[in-house]
Amino acid sequence: MAKASTIFVCNSCGYDSQKWLGKCPSCNQWNTFVEEKVIKSASTKELSIKKSAEVTSLNSIEKKEISRVKSGFSELDRVLGGGFVNGSLTLLGGEPGIGKSTLILQICDKIQGDGKVLYVSGEESGEQIKLRADRLNISNKEIMFLGETDINIIESTIENIKPKLVIIDSIQTMYSDEITSAPGSVSQVREITSKIMRICKAQAITTIIIGHVTKDGNIAGPRVLEHMVDTVLYLEGERYFSYRVLRGVKNRFGSTNEIGMFEMRGEGMCEINNPSSVLISEREEATAGSILVASLEGTRPILIEVQALTSQTVFGLPRRNANGVDYNRLTLLMAVLEKKAGLNLSSQDVYVNIVGGIKLNEPAIDLGMIVAVASSFKNISVKEDVVVIGEVGLTGEIRSVNMIEKRIKEVEKLGFKTCIIPESNKKVLKEKFKLDIIGAKNIVDALKYLGLK
Repeated sequence: MAKASTIFVCNSCGYDSQKWLGKCPSCNQWNTFVEEKVIKSASTKELSIKKSAEVTSLNSIEKKEISRVKSGFSELDRVLGGGFVNGSLTLLGGEPGIGKSTLILQICDKIQGDGKVLYVSGEESGEQIKLRADRLNISNKEIMFLGETDINIIESTIENIKPKLVIIDSIQTMYSDEITSAPGSVSQVREITSKIMRICKAQAITTIIIGHVTKDGNIAGPRVLEHMVDTVLYLEGERYFSYRVLRGVKNRFGSTNEIGMFEMRGEGMCEINNPSSVLISEREEATAGSILVASLEGTRPILIEVQALTSQTVFGLPRRNANGVDYNRLTLLMAVLEKKAGLNLSSQDVYVNIVGGIKLNEPAIDLGMIVAVASSFKNISVKEDVVVIGEVGLTGEIRSVNMIEKRIKEVEKLGFKTCIIPESNKKVLKEKFKLDIIGAKNIVDALKYLGLK
């Protein structure tokens, strides 16, 4: 006979305890423990039976070609490494209203190959999905809809119709009768994902799971959810901007550094094949506090505008505001500017913004932030045909960055005349470029060349 016991589980990482804890000892998060009932079997005879499995030599295993299915979006295929792998499990996360359901519905319409597509929704009705499909001009007649949250019914439906693609929207709304906790809890999310994984692997069905995110931007639920799936994708971007970045943070079948660029329009998600030309298209000429940088996202170089504004503070403590860049990195660079370049920023409010709502974490944009702040402080504009690249150290030196030739090719392709790069990168350049390449050892050299020192 089975008996129920109560445990406390951390909603953030899945750590369980026999008593409630204010702080999780595993992930150090506060107030994340919830009470859950666990049914344990009183009989332990089955557990005592030891079974053996066949052991195979690694060299004797035959290598098989990975079979992929094109999604219909070249930007998405770039992130995935060439398309969806048959039988793979993909987790797509993003903030509410960012465009996850829109992108998924367009994938259902454009995905190649024969077979039906099963769209399982636990949040929206069939009428709501139909309204969105009409707005997006979805024409695929093989899209099947199932409004259900019981995983057992979903499992039997998948076995009956045998689709080529399954969409689960969203994982937090699904539940299993075998677990007494509420949908969205740690136990439910873990069990549902495990069942879906067994189904898609056994029948080689490509499956996409949509997951909610927390206020910190992470997938809601235990971190084990990300470990169980094959691919984890995040759809990023500001809600009030039209540009979206699809970023792969885990991929068992390809690189995890690639990104895809989309623009949200009335007809749905539209690919941006040349992000650099789009992101700098509205840049004003000869404006103080503006500079172009060549950032690298995966293997793709992107030219983007960095803007800065300095103004006299009215309080004793100056403000530092960063939008699209790391706040701590900005304050560090401000200290380097004051110490090594002699700019008195202690009485200035400093605001830095990456145009287009894009978030950049690469250190190669350090020199761009330095130049933008100095340009705004001096109220001197930098020539519009100049692009800067470089990481700035604490002593003011400009350190080398990776894939410098690929960045310079992107700068040259878009017609810019001058590129300031680290001196150490200039010494090892193998190719010759038509544009003027300036090597700078430190921030003082770069600011002097631009007339900001």
